Amino acid sequence: MAFFQEFKKFAMRGNVVDMAVGIIIGAAFGKIVSSLVSDVIMPPIGLLVGGIDFSNLSFVIKEAQEGVEAVTIKYGVFINALIDFIIVAFAIFLLIKGLNSLKSKEEQKPAAPPKPSDEVILLGEIRDLLKSSK
Repeated sequence: MAFFQEFKKFAMRGNVVDMAVGIIIGAAFGKIVSSLVSDVIMPPIGLLVGGIDFSNLSFVIKEAQEGVEAVTIKYGVFINALIDFIIVAFAIFLLIKGLNSLKSKEEQKPAAPPKPSDEVILLGEIRDLLKSSK
């Protein structure tokens, strides 16, 4: 029974839950970026370079034969994946940069001066009493 309690404690820690949420959001964000690249960005680029559909670009190593598909290197799909990666990396860079700028603004705020210790306060009172008695 202690094993399951230890596992529950581990699984419910804040870091594990935060990581799970990040992975789920990251997967959804990856799908959005893939659609952006393949459906929005690549068609105009293909049109600009002469109507090329990048996802269909490939080298045929061995032609198809009866019952056997052709062996190809699909470098067009790789180009799409590379553009996906660049966009995701850039978006994450902008997100981290924004978070860091917010963090640095918080650090730039001057902290309130520390409260003087009890001894310093007592010595100040003694000094004031000595000044007033003269």
